[in-house]
Amino acid sequence: MDKLYYSIGETADILGENVSAVRFWSNSFERFVKPRRNAKGNRLFTAGDIETLKQIKFLVKSCGMTLDGASRKLIEDRKSVEDRVKVVETLKQIRKELLAVKAAL
Repeated sequence: MDKLYYSIGETADILGENVSAVRFWSNSFERFVKPRRNAKGNRLFTAGDIETLKQIKFLVKSCGMTLDGASRKLIEDRKSVEDRVKVVETLKQIRKELLAVKAAL
């Protein structure tokens, strides 16, 4: 990530989700995600906000937690969630590279 702020559309593309899900999560997890607003009122997310949204996506989509459960997990043990998300991202990247090698053969 090389930009200071990302629009909600760019954030949704990074997460692989739709814009409405990102908007819903930013409203539901106001304690963790605090997007800035431009003069028009559009949300602008920082790299830190995007990392937090990745953690929320992992807890809600992959682990099947409720929004309240995900919020409690982030409060209680955020470091372990952060580590798990990084491991999953690394494994996905390795898989992508292996598939590229397989296609090249």
